[in-house]
Amino acid sequence: MRELKPLSLPAIWNMSFGFFGIQFGWGLQMANMSAIYQYLGASEGEIPILWLAAPLTGLIVQPIIGYYSDRTWHRTFGRRRPYFFVGALCASLALIAMPNSSALWMAASLLWILDASINVSMEPFRAFVADLLPPKQRQVGFAMQSLMIGFGAVLSSYLPWLLTQLGVASAEATAGGIPRSVHLSFQIGAGVYFLAVLYTIFTTKEHPPETDTVPHTGAATSFVTEIIQGIRQMPLVMRRLAVVQFFTWLGLFCLWIYFTPAIARAIFHGAPGSPEYQKAVEWGGTCFGTYNGVAFVVAFLLVLLAKQGVPAKQLHRVGLICAAAGLLSVGFIERPGLLQVSMIGVGIGWATILSMPYALLSNAIPPAQMGFYMGVFNFFIVLPQILAATLLGPVVQHLLGGRAIIAVMAGGACMLIAAAALSWVPEEKAA
Repeated sequence: MRELKPLSLPAIWNMSFGFFGIQFGWGLQMANMSAIYQYLGASEGEIPILWLAAPLTGLIVQPIIGYYSDRTWHRTFGRRRPYFFVGALCASLALIAMPNSSALWMAASLLWILDASINVSMEPFRAFVADLLPPKQRQVGFAMQSLMIGFGAVLSSYLPWLLTQLGVASAEATAGGIPRSVHLSFQIGAGVYFLAVLYTIFTTKEHPPETDTVPHTGAATSFVTEIIQGIRQMPLVMRRLAVVQFFTWLGLFCLWIYFTPAIARAIFHGAPGSPEYQKAVEWGGTCFGTYNGVAFVVAFLLVLLAKQGVPAKQLHRVGLICAAAGLLSVGFIERPGLLQVSMIGVGIGWATILSMPYALLSNAIPPAQMGFYMGVFNFFIVLPQILAATLLGPVVQHLLGGRAIIAVMAGGACMLIAAAALSWVPEEKAA
């Protein structure tokens, strides 16, 4: 087995920078898609099912990309980088097209394309860290990715609001009634996404896979067979982390789907199309920007703590408890400004969610199947999202009387369950 040499922080920065662009595009989607759907006529009860694109494309695409990227090698283009490029190109085109949607079906279709493309470029980045860094540096590598994710997300979340402040009238609508500020934000995001990924492609070289450790199977059914075998043979760390991930991402999806509709109704008292609702959309974007900004700052601290050897599990538990407190507190807030305080807790949790589970996992799975297992691990992110997308709508509409704020608080309860489940996850020692 090849002995990997430690990399400098600038080198780790270069290999992680593409995630800045990926999260810039992802952040625009997270902060604006529910509002785009409502501009095009969707009710609050219909929103969750329209979000199914994200988990379903992740469920299908990430294991496939992980499987084949483990087996890819080109002397010029490398192992993971071809997937970075193709995913970034397709995602950028989808971002440009999204705000031009003139009907609900068009926006929903473009979201499928966008999410599939994001997953193509995102999945290999997780394996990229384990490919290039020795085990003792992987926690630093994933923390650096968290830093890039926070940086990209905070800028993208604030962008529509910032453009409005610079004179792009939020009330000036394009096709489907979508504000001009959102339209321009998605165009900018497309450029940032593509250029950031290109930066990593051109500044980071990959090692050829070791031929004696890369699995080779010629049967047409090898992919399906390995999916089944991989699930059956998952390491104990991965099995127990699956429970943590399930409740963590169930809580996150409650936030992403319902935060803007929740504050629009409970705090701003606005209906879709009203000036109050537009204020809620812009304020929701700034709240998303706040928690991503906090995550960006906390990620610096995580890098330092990781270099000092603070256990990943300990850091993650603190983060999940902070996120739970932030989401639960939303239900007790009456003034918009206090939402920013809640987002501080969410941001601390988001920083650890983006890095610590992968640091725990990467030292417990075979290096030659790193991409594949990272893709399988994604099952436990997308399955709770599918559950949320199919059940949250009827629950909010019929059981909660349309009070989306309760769904956001339920996300906080899920975070507490995840923090408790983390106690049963063993922590592999880095070699």
